[in-house]
Amino acid sequence: QVQLVESGGGLVQSGESLTLSCKAVGFTLEYYTIGWFRQVPGKEREGVSCIDSSGKSTYYADSVKDRFTISRDIAESTIYLKMNNLKPEDTAVYYCATDPRLSRDIGPQRCDPGRFVGTWGQGTQVTVSS
Repeated sequence: QVQLVESGGGLVQSGESLTLSCKAVGFTLEYYTIGWFRQVPGKEREGVSCIDSSGKSTYYADSVKDRFTISRDIAESTIYLKMNNLKPEDTAVYYCATDPRLSRDIGPQRCDPGRFVGTWGQGTQVTVSS
């Protein structure tokens, strides 16, 4: 069965760090476009960070730039999102996703939830208290 299994969410205080993990089960991440997205109640899901299918190009939303880092470990079939200096406005359900179409020089248009037609994780809650 093909799926993405997320872990690492939780409750932290402002300024603390968390690392989200997303394990691919039943398939390899190589050649996939990969992304992290988040959603709060009443708002649309938004792109947080993406990495292209070569693994060489990354994109970060302005709101998380210089605080979050996306990475992938092909051998471990795992995607990571390292989140530093967390803020209350980062509170959301975070989702990882893959798209089987190749990409390069990834930007905001490609790092859009509507462009990811592959597999989605179940979501993990991140809550940042002030």
